[in-house]
Amino acid sequence: MSSSIDNRIHSLRVEMKKQKIDAYVIPSSDAHQSEYVNAHWKSREWISGFTGSAGLVIITQNHAGLWTDSRYFLQAETELANSQMVLHKQGVPHAPEHNAWMRDNLPEDGKIGLDGKLFSIGQIQTMQRVVGPKGIQIETDLDLIQSIWKDRPALPHNKIFEHKVKFTGQNRTAKLTAIRKAMKAQGVAYHLVTTLDDIAWTFNIRCDDIDFNPLAIAYAVIGLEDAYLFINPSKVPDKLSNKFKTEGITIYSYNYIGKFLLSLPKGKLILINPDTISVCLADLLTSGQIKKGKTISTYLKAIKNSTEIKHIRKAMAKDGVALLRMYLWLQAQLDSRTVSEFELGEKLANFRSQQGLYHGESFAAIVGYQGNGAIVHYRPMPETSAAIKKKGILLLDSGGQYEDGTTDITRTFALGKPTKEQKRNFTLVLKGHIAIASMVFPKGTKGVQLDAFARQPLWQYRLNYGHGTGHGVGFFLNVHEPPQGFATSLARGSMPFAPGMVTSNEPGFYKNGAYGIRIENLILCVEDESNEFDTFYRFEDLTLFPIDKQLIDSKLLTKQEIDWLNNYHQKVFSGLSPLLEKSEIKWLKTQCSKL
Repeated sequence: MSSSIDNRIHSLRVEMKKQKIDAYVIPSSDAHQSEYVNAHWKSREWISGFTGSAGLVIITQNHAGLWTDSRYFLQAETELANSQMVLHKQGVPHAPEHNAWMRDNLPEDGKIGLDGKLFSIGQIQTMQRVVGPKGIQIETDLDLIQSIWKDRPALPHNKIFEHKVKFTGQNRTAKLTAIRKAMKAQGVAYHLVTTLDDIAWTFNIRCDDIDFNPLAIAYAVIGLEDAYLFINPSKVPDKLSNKFKTEGITIYSYNYIGKFLLSLPKGKLILINPDTISVCLADLLTSGQIKKGKTISTYLKAIKNSTEIKHIRKAMAKDGVALLRMYLWLQAQLDSRTVSEFELGEKLANFRSQQGLYHGESFAAIVGYQGNGAIVHYRPMPETSAAIKKKGILLLDSGGQYEDGTTDITRTFALGKPTKEQKRNFTLVLKGHIAIASMVFPKGTKGVQLDAFARQPLWQYRLNYGHGTGHGVGFFLNVHEPPQGFATSLARGSMPFAPGMVTSNEPGFYKNGAYGIRIENLILCVEDESNEFDTFYRFEDLTLFPIDKQLIDSKLLTKQEIDWLNNYHQKVFSGLSPLLEKSEIKWLKTQCSKL
């Protein structure tokens, strides 16, 4: 792989010389600023060999660099080995530290090239602020990858399907009405929607264009009377196409979006999100047409309705059954043989597939045995994954996509007798997990305000972890769904929590080369008591699976924390036992017994 990576870098440099470009920037995103992208847009992975979901590459004539954050440091060091690609360690996830590097390393009046379809106007403006004072220009219409990636995959032609109202609890007309109400309040005639999950939610459609996320590659423009969906027409079944027509939704081809934007009346305002619209699309609109703001549906879809919540509970129970059966299978196998990390991930997917309404995994399972567990976003591969034995610690972070919900759960298992240090660190992580799970807080509280509560037990021992404590989760949509989350930065934790939001709670600890610990449940924000001064909220656990008591040092837990654990395990037992066989119930009863 290293020689092919170096050859690709050389080919790009040849094209850069033709265009008189000093640096070429390749992001991880697609034309919709997606986290996970279709193979057609995996140009950063193709040019670098790095398979993580977050990162950015800059190529100059004498340097090839990958910028990524601490979640991927160990993975990147492994995947970049033996090629000329150099890892640049970001201090903060998603921070644009590469811009300062270009300012410091490119010549005065130099030129940066990039494919503007893959960058939002906000990203380009940030880049310009940093490099502009040095006279560096940014060319945003250069897709140099297309000419050198000879076998680049084409965009997919998968059929879309309707996500039924019995699951969503709301039809397209109701969702469009809510969006139009917000549009009128902002004084806009049109709303351009470029993010795929917002389009899927608004139009109650799903597809298989993106790995792990049931999305269709499309754009949408919502008017006060009509709506327009820009998608390859062959992807839309006739029955659904006819429904769209009766509901005032017009289908145009995916590539027609540019001409459509140019055709909009110049005197009408169009709402765009500068964080998600590509600079190429933004350049088609005049400044007098544009009103900048958040994508309206992003907040609407974060608030799950009662129908969605009812189905999410069912999905969590199914997911717990699948995980339980996988763990019992693993225990039985380890009595006579080792099991590879990759095999275990495949087996878990198989157990999930036996559950109703299953549609696939919600992300690539992180199956990290011993030292691999310390690689936060580790993904086992068939030829290199470790052999799991009946000793040590296993970290398993996985999730499923069901038509009735999206799941995400992490459990850390002791496969042998844990050390005193491992028990202490696991218990500290558990204390942080419980702190979030049992939090009561006033309306208006943000994730950035709560994140520290999860870290405080670890901080007491001068320990920490390098990722956020939690992210929003979609409903048969993206497993990472903005706008809310527990994070140390305002960029990720500035949205106040509201009833109906589903968020992950996943503090951790990672000892490089030794083991990883993470405990993750999905939690639902619900109303608590209110008084004449404040409205209070709290969280309710949705995930149903026991926490490994072998790893707990109970002397480090308070009575309140022990009570929380015992109550949670009672909830797990009550939720899963009706779905299990007798032998499985016996195992679960032991795992859920009081501490």
